[in-house]
Amino acid sequence: MVSLSSIAGADSGIVRERPFQLLLLINVLPPLGTALLSPVLGSLVEPLGASTANIGLMMSAFTAPSIVVIPIAGVVSDRYGRRPVLIFGLLWFGLTGTAIAFVSTFAAALALRALQGIGFAALTPIIITSLGDLYAGTKEATAQGLRFTGSGLSQTAFPLAAGVLVGMAWQYPFLLYAVAFPVAAVVYAFFEEPLDESDDEEPTAGVRAQLADMRVLVAHRRAWTMVLARGSANVAWFGFLTYNSILVVNVLGYTPAEAGILAALVSLSYALAATQAGRVAARFDDPLYPLIATNLAMGGGLALAFLAGSLAVAAVGVAFMGVGFGLVLSIYRSVITSLPPADLRGGLVSLGEGSGRAGATMTPVLMGAAVAVATRPLGFEVAVRAVGVGTGLLGAGVGIACLLLMSASPPIRMEGEAAARPR
Repeated sequence: MVSLSSIAGADSGIVRERPFQLLLLINVLPPLGTALLSPVLGSLVEPLGASTANIGLMMSAFTAPSIVVIPIAGVVSDRYGRRPVLIFGLLWFGLTGTAIAFVSTFAAALALRALQGIGFAALTPIIITSLGDLYAGTKEATAQGLRFTGSGLSQTAFPLAAGVLVGMAWQYPFLLYAVAFPVAAVVYAFFEEPLDESDDEEPTAGVRAQLADMRVLVAHRRAWTMVLARGSANVAWFGFLTYNSILVVNVLGYTPAEAGILAALVSLSYALAATQAGRVAARFDDPLYPLIATNLAMGGGLALAFLAGSLAVAAVGVAFMGVGFGLVLSIYRSVITSLPPADLRGGLVSLGEGSGRAGATMTPVLMGAAVAVATRPLGFEVAVRAVGVGTGLLGAGVGIACLLLMSASPPIRMEGEAAARPR
């Protein structure tokens, strides 16, 4: 008989613990900030008065604020707790997301997407940090993997619904963001701080001392290379999310509903792969080798999808990309949460997620510019394919280079007061 432990390993029992269940519930929302739009972006061009060259800004407008806000949210959660930050993030994310259904201009939609990005900044990094508070070792890797599996399942169901709803009215997919409101009510009623009370009773360092410790931590090559590697993973992922509907509809000649199927497939692929993160982490003493392999799968899969001549071949490519993405991000996050002392964990995790947001913000902009430049000499179809292949290779290449630098660096050793803090 198939059981969760046979799939995810011995540590899968954490799914019966209420703190983990609540974090999984919260985690339903943040992936929808981008995945919900992936199959419908092409359908928003005409009603919002946009163009195929600038519609990708709907992604960048969402991710850009997070670059600045995520580190702030991490420091705030380290000092004042995870719960209030999570509740604010849920309410703000849902309010600004659903409001897009009630505007009629591209500028207004971009403004609301930027505001919604602030809500995202208070969700995913704090969820990841909370898992690092609750668990350690392979159990923490399993927790990060199962959280990512939840993200994949969320991104499997909702894009399918969005692909259908956009055929009725372009506004309808944005109403799905209202799911955030009942989730916020449940979190308010039942979620407890994951940090130990004994830690809360200890005197905390001042803001300046905490920031000084963060600067020391990030100066270590092992820390900054992992932060940069975490960001590189989003290059391939957002390359797919932004150009999925354009590739499927404008290049391959299919429909938005079939673009939704492709988005659901890649999400399902990474959801299944992420369940194995704990097992993969336990099998290798050094995370370098599985991380290099998963980077290659992610970048190569995206390249295959953009070279495909049919939806079936593109599906094979995005399945490989999904497997690589599900494992690489789960293991990255597990490594990052293990590097700092507990009271700097939120800050470092937030820097890693901020790096991811930077990659997510720049990728649609640079891809749009590259397609525009390449279209004149190559034609639109060849330009889209070439830029998509280059994006996959770039994301994987940067990630692998950072991993090789990290493997050659010494372990992190904090000095003074920070060294005495629990890890």
